[in-house]
Amino acid sequence: MKVNHAEIVISAASKKQYPADPIPEIALAGRSNVGKSSFINKLISRKNLARTSSKPGKTQTLNFYKINEAFHFVDVPGYGYAKVSKKERAKWGKMMKEYFAEREQLRATALIVDIRHEPSDEDCMMYDYLKYFDLPVIVIATKLDKIKKGNIQKQLKLVSSTLEMAEDDLLIPFSAETGEGKDQSWKVIREYLEI
Repeated sequence: MKVNHAEIVISAASKKQYPADPIPEIALAGRSNVGKSSFINKLISRKNLARTSSKPGKTQTLNFYKINEAFHFVDVPGYGYAKVSKKERAKWGKMMKEYFAEREQLRATALIVDIRHEPSDEDCMMYDYLKYFDLPVIVIATKLDKIKKGNIQKQLKLVSSTLEMAEDDLLIPFSAETGEGKDQSWKVIREYLEI
């Protein structure tokens, strides 16, 4: 998909700040520092629309990116490493539940995991959380360029079995470095967006 227009619309902390546009949305979830921003930037062929950071836990709001005036990518706060207080974490939890449970425009969630490692307990919890709300999940196994070709299938199997993925959810190996998996990701995302 050719992206001609991409902009951050708003960083929202609650639903009263969500964009009013009725356009469809794809959420992006994942551990802090797993490469969500790199995934967005690679998909839309921009260097830094989504800010990448070496400091985990940078995303602390729901960041709405409008793409081609047709849909939103919604980057949700990362989990796992972020050094934030319990109070702050509880706030995030409420914000995420409000979004995942109530946002009618949400069509699917891309759950970003690192193909090199077994999904963490938090990854499994996030997957189960999304399934609890009956949301389709596209699992993006990123950092593909960091493993040997001969290990890819073994690692994909590990990701799928650890998350106990539903049959109709897809698992896509992806590299923000080489662009491998980019076309397949777009194909699946477009099906969910119906564009």
